[in-house]
Amino acid sequence: MTFPFSLNSPVRFAGPAPQAADVVIIGGGVIGVMTALYLAQAGEKVVLLEKGRIAAEQSGRNWGWIRQQGRDPDELPIMVESLRLWQGLAQQLGPELGFQQTGVVYLAESDHDLERQERWLEIAQQHGLDTRLMARCEVERMMGTSAHWKGGIITPSDARAEPWQAVPLLARLAADAGVVIVEHCAVRRLDLAAGRVTGVVHEAGTIRAERVVLAAGAWSRLFLGAHGVAIPQLAVLSSVAATEPMAEIFPGAAADGAFAFRRRADGGYTIAPGAEHDFFIGRDAFQSFGQYLTVLKKDFRSTHFHLRAPAGFPDAWGTRRNWAGQSPFEAMRILNPAPNRDALGRVQDRFARAFPALGRPRLQAVWAGMIDTMPDVVPVVDHAPLAGLTIATGMSGHGFGIGPGMGRVVADLVRGRYPGHDLTRFRLSRFSDGSKIRLGPTI
Repeated sequence: MTFPFSLNSPVRFAGPAPQAADVVIIGGGVIGVMTALYLAQAGEKVVLLEKGRIAAEQSGRNWGWIRQQGRDPDELPIMVESLRLWQGLAQQLGPELGFQQTGVVYLAESDHDLERQERWLEIAQQHGLDTRLMARCEVERMMGTSAHWKGGIITPSDARAEPWQAVPLLARLAADAGVVIVEHCAVRRLDLAAGRVTGVVHEAGTIRAERVVLAAGAWSRLFLGAHGVAIPQLAVLSSVAATEPMAEIFPGAAADGAFAFRRRADGGYTIAPGAEHDFFIGRDAFQSFGQYLTVLKKDFRSTHFHLRAPAGFPDAWGTRRNWAGQSPFEAMRILNPAPNRDALGRVQDRFARAFPALGRPRLQAVWAGMIDTMPDVVPVVDHAPLAGLTIATGMSGHGFGIGPGMGRVVADLVRGRYPGHDLTRFRLSRFSDGSKIRLGPTI
């Protein structure tokens, strides 16, 4: 087994696409799905087009964490709202969503980790979170092991869910609300007149619409670039594994600098490197090198660099940046990168050292996803220079948990309403107006 669900799964949302809509959404990940749901609930006629399958890329490949803890302070208010929305969705959809508030723990390996956790606790207190610090003895009791951790920080109200089940379930909810969802239908380009959106051209025809939302994850930069809109988005590979069912250590999610784990509904754990990831160098990476210097200085040692992005990837050297007919989105229906098995092997070893009574976990499945990231590790959520286009991308590995809240925010942006949160940090122009790249505090 290489993935929690089959990449050859049948189309669940076949359309057909109508000839006109109030809003067209490009991308069937959690942000696109939740934006579509809230727009439909507001009375808009919405079409969501997905080149492959709903949640078949990063929205279905993530760790399944729904966390307030450790968020950038500018994201945190939207995440607090998102958690409330998850609670309501769980009541509406039932246990199949997999939502459980079992807490998130960050484990401290050093005094420096403890200091960062103490600083972030002040942010949590400002937002009324139930976050608290834990001493070494409490961590040992909670995890059932006398590992090397010096302490930790926990937010008990944080939650988990099963992403490859949850997002398709949310898509069904959106369809029931009136959203027309069409899988296996790539948008090739925007239809424009005098710099204004008039619709989209997809592989089977056109849809007239004066408002479009781009929520295409790792593909967003490629799509925007073909329309002359520059965005310094790149993608990093995150490798993940699912263990076979095993004894429960902790019912929620936890991580240190070496590995992360999250209890799953089937009795296993989703495990992954804590900070380790892979980066494939392509043309976009060279163009954006200067903007990523700040985050590179922080993450350089935990990044494995590869000289060439595989064929068909958004940033591969051979991927076309302009096209008249068939697009790169049709050539790569589902971005399904190979995981770094060596990194996952190290995670198994670290797990065994931390929990010697359980030993080295046996793996049931391994996979990888491409995380759409930005130089300051927060998204772009803004109107584009092209009138009628709204961008919601670069969630930087935070999209699954914040999806409901961000979808509600984007829906209000599209409708010209105040979104209820300050989105200044997420503006597109921060990369062109001379603003300094700013990273939020981490724990």
